[in-house]
Amino acid sequence: MSSSGRKKVQRKCKIRGYTLDPDAVDEILSFASNFDDSAPDDDAIDLLLDFLETQPRKDKETVHRLVTKLSRADAAVYDGDDDGGGGTSEPDWHIIDAFKVPKFRYDPIKKSFYRHTGRLSIHGEASAKSALYRDRFLLLSQIISRQKEFSRPAFGSKSSDAGRREISPIQSLIGQTGRRWVMGLISQLEDGHFYLEDLSSSITAGFFVENTIVVAEGEMLLEGVFQVITCGFPPLEPRDESLQFIAGNDFFGSSSLTEEETLRLAKLDRTVANDNVVILSDIWLDDEEAMGKLETVFSAFEDEEFVPCLFVLMGNFCSRPCNLAFHSFSSLRLQFGKLGKMIAAHPRLVEGSCFLFIPGPDDAGPSTALPRNALPKYLTEELQTHIPNAIFSSNPCRLKLGTKEVVFFRQDLLYRMRRSCLVPPCTVETDDHFEHLVATITHQCHLCPLPLIVQPIIWNYDHSLYLYPTPDTIVLGDRSDQKAFKYTGITCFNPGSFSSDSTFVVFRPCTQEVELSSL
Repeated sequence: MSSSGRKKVQRKCKIRGYTLDPDAVDEILSFASNFDDSAPDDDAIDLLLDFLETQPRKDKETVHRLVTKLSRADAAVYDGDDDGGGGTSEPDWHIIDAFKVPKFRYDPIKKSFYRHTGRLSIHGEASAKSALYRDRFLLLSQIISRQKEFSRPAFGSKSSDAGRREISPIQSLIGQTGRRWVMGLISQLEDGHFYLEDLSSSITAGFFVENTIVVAEGEMLLEGVFQVITCGFPPLEPRDESLQFIAGNDFFGSSSLTEEETLRLAKLDRTVANDNVVILSDIWLDDEEAMGKLETVFSAFEDEEFVPCLFVLMGNFCSRPCNLAFHSFSSLRLQFGKLGKMIAAHPRLVEGSCFLFIPGPDDAGPSTALPRNALPKYLTEELQTHIPNAIFSSNPCRLKLGTKEVVFFRQDLLYRMRRSCLVPPCTVETDDHFEHLVATITHQCHLCPLPLIVQPIIWNYDHSLYLYPTPDTIVLGDRSDQKAFKYTGITCFNPGSFSSDSTFVVFRPCTQEVELSSL
């Protein structure tokens, strides 16, 4: 390859923050030259450099080892593909139910995570409620402890202290003067009086949403009240840094992958052509107009060259709440059966697509607490006779498609967050409420940081709502307007209410492309 190719590799390495020996560059150029016009050199180089960035050594031997594994992964992708249709491989994906998500806890002494191995009861003891808050606090505190601006300098000096905000335990503020930075959880220990708590003590405060964890700068007054000068959420840790720290632990629940498997899936991400995911929320089966619109959507995708690999249908599946006053479960069961017949009338979709059903907040179930169980078998078994590849999962649930991690959550969260907000959000940067919502849940590393009295959560399964490490995509099914927002590399969107607004989303996880659609 010409000298321009060498300069291209060196420039890409410089952007990633490292340099390579000439022999290692030659190895990369040799690897890129094996690709034909259907796979541009830039793609091949970027793929290799992405994995080289994670290696402690970046010499010729390391590059050669990665090239060998990548070549094996390439062969594994196309192994047995005799139809000549390169680039049409099926995506490798896996659905993770919320009740199957592994639970990890942080040990502040050893400064590492360990996996909980015991049985988790649905009806937890009283200690599980306090552990819920403690685990959330420790999760965010270990993130902030690795941030340079919030850490104590190794050698104390005026120059090294500049711009640093060392976090002080709340208990240490007693008798102290001057400004201090603290981190704590907003709680209402007395009616109308809000406090900021950490693992040591509590002080009076009054901002944001109860149950959120904040970092605040202020000063302790003589009467024992902490006067807040400025406050904000804990900083968001990039996904790559979190993955390095957790040392191979599988927080997502899809099982850890070997390096060769990761390379194979990364190659597969770049070659699949039919990895589109169609996401619809609020599918009212008892509404004839909504069912007619759903038939239109299915017919349109039936005629596409490549049918979507997955349809995600989120509740509510009835226009009325399925509570104690609801006495039409047999009718709802028949309506699910009609939906199964509607899907079965589209043979290409039945053959090439899977269908994932996620319950909504008003659907039938044992309780309204999160996470919610999958739809009862009584309602769905007739549908499953027509669509054997239908999957019924919890709310929330997770999808691992190739190397991409997607979280689905169906809840009218925006309305509840705005109603529970103690202080209106700042509109200096944006006045879009959906963007404020995305910032809140990502910085809290939690899908639903609301008071338990507003949204009950099963204490022992609070970890299934964690967003750590941050996933690639968060799908927030909400009755509010259809929105899409990319925040610090995380793709977040709301497909809108299909039955009310005729809106839905076509999503391509491998490229993070979001197509906001409507009828």
